[in-house]
Amino acid sequence: MTVFSELRMRPAPAAGPAGWDASTTARLVLAGTVIFVLLVGANLATPLYPLLQAELGLSSLGVTAAFASYVLSLVATLILAGHWSDHIGRRAALILAVVTGLAGGWLFAGAQTLVALCVGRALQGAAVALATGASAAALRELLPSRPEWASRFTLLASSGGVAAGPAIGGLLSLLPGATTAPYYIHSLALAALLVPLYLLRARPAMNAPAASRPLQALAPRRPSVSREARGAFWLAAAVGFLSFAVFGFCLSLAPGYFAQVLETESRPLVGVLAGLALGSSALSQLLTLRSRYVVPAGLAVLGASVLLLGAAGQWHSPVLLVAAAVAAGLGQGVAFRTVFNEVAARVEAARHAQIVSTVYVITYLGSAVPVLGLGWAAGTFGLAASVTGFAVLCGSAALVLAALTLVQSTRGRRGAA
Repeated sequence: MTVFSELRMRPAPAAGPAGWDASTTARLVLAGTVIFVLLVGANLATPLYPLLQAELGLSSLGVTAAFASYVLSLVATLILAGHWSDHIGRRAALILAVVTGLAGGWLFAGAQTLVALCVGRALQGAAVALATGASAAALRELLPSRPEWASRFTLLASSGGVAAGPAIGGLLSLLPGATTAPYYIHSLALAALLVPLYLLRARPAMNAPAASRPLQALAPRRPSVSREARGAFWLAAAVGFLSFAVFGFCLSLAPGYFAQVLETESRPLVGVLAGLALGSSALSQLLTLRSRYVVPAGLAVLGASVLLLGAAGQWHSPVLLVAAAVAAGLGQGVAFRTVFNEVAARVEAARHAQIVSTVYVITYLGSAVPVLGLGWAAGTFGLAASVTGFAVLCGSAALVLAALTLVQSTRGRRGAA
């Protein structure tokens, strides 16, 4: 079955499928690699923002606008097309994502205005959105008897990609053409991914549309969650929104903030620091913690760490900055994985991509709305004061959510007794 047949939602030919009959392991690696590489590309710009700000004469609000255009496009695409892979197949959705990511990276690399930057970032957001539900659903289908590990691999690939992006961008920016070389090299990696994706023998779509009106299945869906998964869904969405507000700061204005605290202009160092929280979040997926108090404990660690992240700037303490970033990522990773896995376990297979995409709609809004407010505040009150206020708000919100989940966990234990 060709990619074009999948995109047209045509049934597989009677002669049988052709192509590379990859093993389960190879399919797992490929699905995880696609979302990882796309998220690396989406975050290459993090250490480059100070350079772009100087070259194009952007304000702090302009930087956050470029970042937010990525997030808003991602959210819009999740709403409009988050369910597509359920109907066209996982492979076709991943190929669409890679092609869109290629276009976004090339446009961003050649941008000479804020508008062009925003359009390039918007295409990158659309690419990540197309791959998010498809990759998560593919991993779950490949590990039907181990849903927890499917969630771990999903978050490891996504958090790992976001964390690696700033570090790789900082290193590649040392090459000639600091703001373009990272994207040209990344484009080669994306183009290479198209080869195994094209050769892969596609599996049938989970929810094939009616032959008479196939395009109707691709129409935007009103977000909905089954009654059984509703409580878990909203908890995951709240934890995701809060934690991604912190990550959004790390990936937008944090490079300038970290440079002030450390008094350095090293882009590789700033890139590594910007990805610390995401990196420790990714590594936390390798930990196995089993307790009904994992979520409140993780949120408490996240809240306290974010407060210390703001204090590190006031005290000009690099050690506290690094420790707080690592601890924030660990707390977030453990809490979000637990609530994300609970949602995935309660959702029927035919709607997995749609529901996961809906969770990420709310989660990624946390990377846009609060960060835009932070960008406005930085231009009005100064970066240091705005980051301190942002840290107090996010840290306090995490501690409140930790207290609420602790009460819920305690009630659940008493009910079980």
